[in-house]
Amino acid sequence: MTIQKLRDNNQIILECISGSKAYGLDTPASDTDIRGVFLAPQREIYGMDYTPQVSDATNDTVFYELGRFMELLALNNPNILELLNTPPQAVIYKHPFLAEIKSEMILSKLCENTFGKFAYSQIKKAKGLKKKIVNPMHEKRKTVLEFCYVNYAQGAIPAAKYLELQGWKQEDCGLVNIAHMKDVYGLYHSEDADFRGIMTGEKANDVCLSSVPKGSTQAALLYFNREGYSVYCKDYREYWSWVEKRNEARYRNTESHGKKYDAKNMMHVFRLLDTAIEIGRTGQVNVRRPNRDFLLKIKSGAFEYDDLLTMAEEKKTEMEAAFAASDLPEQPDRERLNELLFELRSRFYENC
Repeated sequence: MTIQKLRDNNQIILECISGSKAYGLDTPASDTDIRGVFLAPQREIYGMDYTPQVSDATNDTVFYELGRFMELLALNNPNILELLNTPPQAVIYKHPFLAEIKSEMILSKLCENTFGKFAYSQIKKAKGLKKKIVNPMHEKRKTVLEFCYVNYAQGAIPAAKYLELQGWKQEDCGLVNIAHMKDVYGLYHSEDADFRGIMTGEKANDVCLSSVPKGSTQAALLYFNREGYSVYCKDYREYWSWVEKRNEARYRNTESHGKKYDAKNMMHVFRLLDTAIEIGRTGQVNVRRPNRDFLLKIKSGAFEYDDLLTMAEEKKTEMEAAFAASDLPEQPDRERLNELLFELRSRFYENC
């Protein structure tokens, strides 16, 4: 199933401009995101080939099947509630039958959790990016040897330094296990013995053990910081995966304001918390944001990161108070929504 097939088969029943252009937060550089709903044919609903969602390669355009759309509404999913409440000027097409789906039958105190979690995930993303920007990783990956240490004098020194002091090559060394001493090895050296080295090569992911002739003299104890190496490898993979996939324009914007955090993520934190506060107080989802100037100031990096975290905590407290005083139900009425889904499907299929 493709978006073009949905269009060719007239299956799209809701199509809206979403994202920054729906929020009223777009700038000349903003992309146009499309979200919507489609209706699967009866044959597909009854068969085994149900498709809950169709998107393009970049996820700039996403359509949800009506059943999936209703399911996510019942979970008070922020993105889907925003889609349902898209401002009229951002609605490209909406089938009249969908007027039956009203926010009043869906909104609940569950929104405190769903919008709150979504907001906190944006903070986590911003923190993660801050960590990557402040702590860039060299493109050349560190080797196992750089996480090895040898006892020396009254302490320990890096294995590479020890080898340098001894004038040895790591390839002429052999390691043997020492019972009851996890990740500690006996270190031997000989230019004549057939030792395998401390590691087999720069791409090795573990130290290498050798057969050591009886009577050989142990030169030192070597410790391999296995856990530290494992953490480093994970961070290395994540960092260079991020570099490969990052949105360069967005990253350059982060570099330009010099605050070392993803300002767009932080803007969404406040957008989500403000929306949640309004839901708790008024029972309405306001997609188009009235505080455009403030949110775009956040996006431009006008605030210090720690100050934003403090303000976000204050917003969180405000959100909790709004829902504590709200008369919204604890959960959406799933039975009613399920019945509405059945009625809408029946009506759509009768008119196909």
